[in-house]
Amino acid sequence: MVEQLSPLGDAWRPGSHGNFSDGVGVVLSEPRPDSIVEVACWPGREAASIAAIGAATGLALADAPGSGAVAGRRSGFGIGPGKFLLVDQQEGLARVLSDAIAIDVGTVTDLSHGRTAIRIAGPRAEWVLSKLFAIDFAPAAFPLTHGCATAHHDILAAIQRTGENRFDLYVFRSFARSFWKTLCHAAEDVGYEAR
Repeated sequence: MVEQLSPLGDAWRPGSHGNFSDGVGVVLSEPRPDSIVEVACWPGREAASIAAIGAATGLALADAPGSGAVAGRRSGFGIGPGKFLLVDQQEGLARVLSDAIAIDVGTVTDLSHGRTAIRIAGPRAEWVLSKLFAIDFAPAAFPLTHGCATAHHDILAAIQRTGENRFDLYVFRSFARSFWKTLCHAAEDVGYEAR
């Protein structure tokens, strides 16, 4: 496996930044999963696609907006009607899903080369994200494993809650540096560490 270069470039500045009067508010990182895949179901074939995804990955997804699941090194969530974003820390998820999903059930698109994952974690993660997106990130409205597709200005983002105070965001690789800078700026008032 060839190590992928980070699209963050010189915007990546590890260390502590911003206001730490109340401690570290968030930790920002780039998790770098090896597989990011989109599955789009044909109309009326959602149940068959979800069953195939579950059998191939162990993810128990539902045909509901934002429905998500996490199973070991894999996660997934709905990004639109009949569309799911699936992530694996290892390579090969696109092939696994292509073998599992029949052509008359849905399509599989490998986005690994075109998306970047950014993680925000910590007690002020919801606060920071709420500055950028018009979404209620409180656990009652955005529970564990829940996800959505949205945008910050012209930058599309898919967001999943992967821990009590942790969110994984997936953005176009070409916008990753710009979005990272925006996220860092939004986190300055609560103090952030870049790891």
